[in-house]
Amino acid sequence: MGNTEVRVRGLAARAGGWSARHRWAAVGIWVLFVVLAVGLGSAAGRTDVDEGDQLKGETHTAAKIIDDAGIKEPAAETVLIQSEDNAVGATSGEFRAAVADVVKAVQSTGKVTHVTSPYDTHTVSRDGRSALVQFDLRGDAETAADRIEPVLDAVAGVRKDHGGLRIEEIGGASMQKQYQDAFGDDFQQAEYSAVPVALGILLIAFGALVAALLPVALAITAIMATMGLMGLVSHVQPMSDTANSVMLLVGMAVGVDYCLFYLRREREERAAGRDAGTALRIAAATSGRAVVVSGVTVCVAMAGMLFTGLAEFEAMGLASLMVVAVAMAGSVTVLPALLSLLGERVEKGRLPFLGRRRRKQGPDSGSRFWTAVLRGVLARPLISVVVAAGALLAIAAPALGMKTQQLTLDQEFGDSLPIVQTYDHLNEAFPGGSEPAQVVVKATDINAPEVRRALAGFRREAVASGASRGPVSIKLYDAQNVALVSVPLVGGSDLDQATKSLRTLREEVRPATLGKVEGVQAPVTGQVAGNHDFNDQLMGSVLPVFAFVVVFAFLLMLLSFRSLTVAITSIVLNLLSVAAAYGVLVAVFQHGWGASLVGAEGVGAIVTWLPLFLFVILFGLSMDYHVFVVSRIREARMRGRTTADAIRHGVVTTAGVVTSAAVIMVAVFAIFGTLSMQSMKQMGVGLAAAVLIDATVIRGVLLPAVMALLGERNWYLPKWLHRLPDLTHDEAPRGRAERPVREEGERLPV
Repeated sequence: MGNTEVRVRGLAARAGGWSARHRWAAVGIWVLFVVLAVGLGSAAGRTDVDEGDQLKGETHTAAKIIDDAGIKEPAAETVLIQSEDNAVGATSGEFRAAVADVVKAVQSTGKVTHVTSPYDTHTVSRDGRSALVQFDLRGDAETAADRIEPVLDAVAGVRKDHGGLRIEEIGGASMQKQYQDAFGDDFQQAEYSAVPVALGILLIAFGALVAALLPVALAITAIMATMGLMGLVSHVQPMSDTANSVMLLVGMAVGVDYCLFYLRREREERAAGRDAGTALRIAAATSGRAVVVSGVTVCVAMAGMLFTGLAEFEAMGLASLMVVAVAMAGSVTVLPALLSLLGERVEKGRLPFLGRRRRKQGPDSGSRFWTAVLRGVLARPLISVVVAAGALLAIAAPALGMKTQQLTLDQEFGDSLPIVQTYDHLNEAFPGGSEPAQVVVKATDINAPEVRRALAGFRREAVASGASRGPVSIKLYDAQNVALVSVPLVGGSDLDQATKSLRTLREEVRPATLGKVEGVQAPVTGQVAGNHDFNDQLMGSVLPVFAFVVVFAFLLMLLSFRSLTVAITSIVLNLLSVAAAYGVLVAVFQHGWGASLVGAEGVGAIVTWLPLFLFVILFGLSMDYHVFVVSRIREARMRGRTTADAIRHGVVTTAGVVTSAAVIMVAVFAIFGTLSMQSMKQMGVGLAAAVLIDATVIRGVLLPAVMALLGERNWYLPKWLHRLPDLTHDEAPRGRAERPVREEGERLPV
């Protein structure tokens, strides 16, 4: 089989050709880029999303008033003192002694200020068996968790001396401390686990150590470079730890996948008898181009997050977009250079059994399993479409009843944290006490008689309206003309009921009191208000994000394959894949079907941000396989095969690489499904399920069956669309047995 020079078009082909010819320069430029990105990013530091900038609306307005006034709210802590058996009341001597001991113990640490007794602040429950000692921690609230331990120890000491009472501390700092102690290493372990898992799967896929190390090394360097770029970009668009974790997740998945596609094609061509240069050119013109199309599509999908207006989503979207772009650039530039440098040495470190097996299979052999599946699918394509689509629709059906909400502490962590029980005890005795609403009142003169009367009226009406059972506390900042009103909401950890109480405050109590005073601002914020505002803003962004991602993905597929049919079927199949993933999420985490297998008992809802996040991520990532498989089918068709034969050839020859890529993605995502936080568990399970469905049912059954039914209509492009830019590429030449089908601008050997 001869080596024929092929004139190729396209960015990937030109980039691969240049890198192969200037391999040391390409490697040097990549190393310099990574080093500079890391160095400059470290020097610049990272600016994180400010809590006040997370949302728009009242929550943002309240945060801006506080920031402009220069008010630094300390970290507030609460000690719940409660009779466990109802035998001791808050007015008994034993109970009063416990309260006094708690006050004395926390004061003696020297770490607290503004310690208040429940008998002074009237924070005694209606049933008279619970009371709250409240205080603030000295110093910066953001680092309070680092200083809370002596206070926790002091409270624990009092608890030992009063065995008949429940004495428990809760607050932002104590919660953060317990979370860090219990799960602080969760993310780090997950991130560290991703690399060896991916490497192990690649070893099995390639059967050689060097070939397996290349994708992992390139993915890691892409992630390192992106982390540096995140530091630089964060001064324009603030980043976050969540964005960093999502970036690593996406970067490892696509970085390995892109290299895997490229490397497998290069090996296949060399096994077919091509010399190293020709094999690289063919890989660049085919798999390299598929990587670029896929990468651009993923970037467009990630850019959809920028339309949410939510700072956290914008950070995640931009970080993911950058890592995909960097991984894509590395795959089509430095990878060809490394392959050119290594030559046959890419096969070093072969695993004996796997190496022998691959040599026996030969370059043109495909997966036996998928060959058998394709035989049945192509023999009865209509039945295959009905069965596969019906199965996916059945899996997606539970999504019609999806319930989304921000997870409460007990939903997020279950019984894995002792402080969850304290949270439940506090909310039972003092509904809403753990997460009160806060009204930030700004006036020209906070001490003006009409303002003071309005504040008193608000306090009275908040309880009279049923929105709160009190106590409603008011903290004045005279110099700043600001008042902070704390209102425990009826409903407590029941977010539906607490949200109703919030609406009562905003829509009835506030207009009737503070709203009547001219010049007064009184935005209502707090955990429940923040969740409510977040949901409203997120729901308002669903349609723009959805439209942006779908329309641009459609246009990219249309331009890349010059087929209206391929573009439409791509969108429909991807939407079906996402819908099935939604169905799995709802079935497991909302209805509890098989929830015990992933440790998700009792969650009962999907975290609010996840459906939109999954749509964007999955719609982008699913294009990896789709572009790769359809490119191979089109390639075979352009070389003269019939459509049915091209479908069989394309699916079977890509089955191995798609399976390997899918296994890596599923394994990496599944690692995040093992984390303790239910929101992260939902994300990991949702992503893993979607990729598994996408790589098997969609690409292995539904795609070939649909294309077989459509036949030559797969390549339909209306005449009025012929003026569109041509982003197709010259396909790789094969032997003389295949009669080429020429396209304008192509030069293919006969």
